Amino acid sequence: MDLSTTYMGLKLKNPIIHSASPLSQSIDNVKAMEDAGAAAVVVYSLFEEQITHESGELDHYLTNGTESYQEAVTYFPEQDKFYLAPHKYIDHIANLKKAVDIPVIGSLNGVSKGGWIKYAQSIEQAGADGIELNVYYVPTNSNMTSAEVENMYIDVLKEVKKNVKIPVAIKLSPFFTSTSNMAKKLDDAGADALVLFNRFYQPDFDLEKLEVVPNLMLSTNWEMRLPLRWTAILYGHVKASLAATSGIHTHQDIIKVIMAGSDVAMIASEFLLKGIGRTRELIEGIKRWMEENEYPSIQMMKGSMSQKSVAEPAAFERANYMKMLQSFKTQA
Repeated sequence: MDLSTTYMGLKLKNPIIHSASPLSQSIDNVKAMEDAGAAAVVVYSLFEEQITHESGELDHYLTNGTESYQEAVTYFPEQDKFYLAPHKYIDHIANLKKAVDIPVIGSLNGVSKGGWIKYAQSIEQAGADGIELNVYYVPTNSNMTSAEVENMYIDVLKEVKKNVKIPVAIKLSPFFTSTSNMAKKLDDAGADALVLFNRFYQPDFDLEKLEVVPNLMLSTNWEMRLPLRWTAILYGHVKASLAATSGIHTHQDIIKVIMAGSDVAMIASEFLLKGIGRTRELIEGIKRWMEENEYPSIQMMKGSMSQKSVAEPAAFERANYMKMLQSFKTQA
């Protein structure tokens, strides 16, 4: 079985990528990913807030109290705490590149066109094979238009592309008014890959303390329906590679997103739940299914169940919608 695929110009031995998660904070974990058969890894994200906070903190220590006497050394932080989190991240990328042979993809998470974008160059210089740009933004300002939100994504992508030569993927939100049009705009702006989709973590209320609290829940299988649908719609209509993520837990899930048109499946929750060794089981499951169904290669499967051949995808979606409701009524 030929499981090889190409993602944003990178030749991969199979379609399984470990998406950004705490697992990639350890070099030993990433080595284990490679040993288990993972094709690539997206390293946990470096956040815009980390960069702007650390640089602001450094500026404070270097300038605050400059009018005081020169012996006032207590203005500086203790030596063991005097490091920048962004620099630590860059070092981690460099160390991972020395430790493993699989592609290592850095992840930048931010929303504005600030100086933090220049860290894309540092990630490239550290040896990263690509960058995943995660624009995580919830527009709560009622005066902000949809066009302004879209331009934020496009401007950040263009700015990063301007600073690096390695391929750049961008992770989309599923909440654009016209996802197809937004995908095309990002494609036209030079995105090497589109990652479908970002998960927006919803907060919860603590009724005892009357506080808003974070509520992290790992993905479930039904969440895969959204990236599956949009991958099938976008396949063949954009030049960028497509990566499906969210809700992918089994080898059948991986096969489905490939048949929809995805080049790779990005997985995190399944590995957080069942361990890095689960990668090996997924690969064996894909091979077994391909052999049973006489598919000699991933390439032959790719896009075979997409909407590329449908003249009007919206009409196809409408027909599926009506068929689904009628089938439920029949069962009832």
